[in-house]
Amino acid sequence: MSFRWPNKDPDEQLDYSMDWSRFLAGATISSVTWYVNNASGVKTSIGAGETVNGIQNVSQTISSDSKTATINLGLGTNNLEYTFFCNIVDSTGSQAERSVKLRVRDK
Repeated sequence: MSFRWPNKDPDEQLDYSMDWSRFLAGATISSVTWYVNNASGVKTSIGAGETVNGIQNVSQTISSDSKTATINLGLGTNNLEYTFFCNIVDSTGSQAERSVKLRVRDK
């Protein structure tokens, strides 16, 4: 199952978050890696400052309570739906990943 974020205009630069609090059950996020499908549909790491398939990861953070991962996105190709993957490692060493879709649309 994939989650869905609200549509993004190509001219906007916005934060998008993934709340892991229910999954973590007392643990905290130790590290997070974001991925997005590239133009060929291949899952590709997208670090802070990088652009993949027209969308830019401006920055990324872990919340102060270490339960939420946030990515700040800019740019994007109009009428394209992106699939992002948020991969975390928690304080117990467990690793998990969720996917989320984001459509870019002129507003």
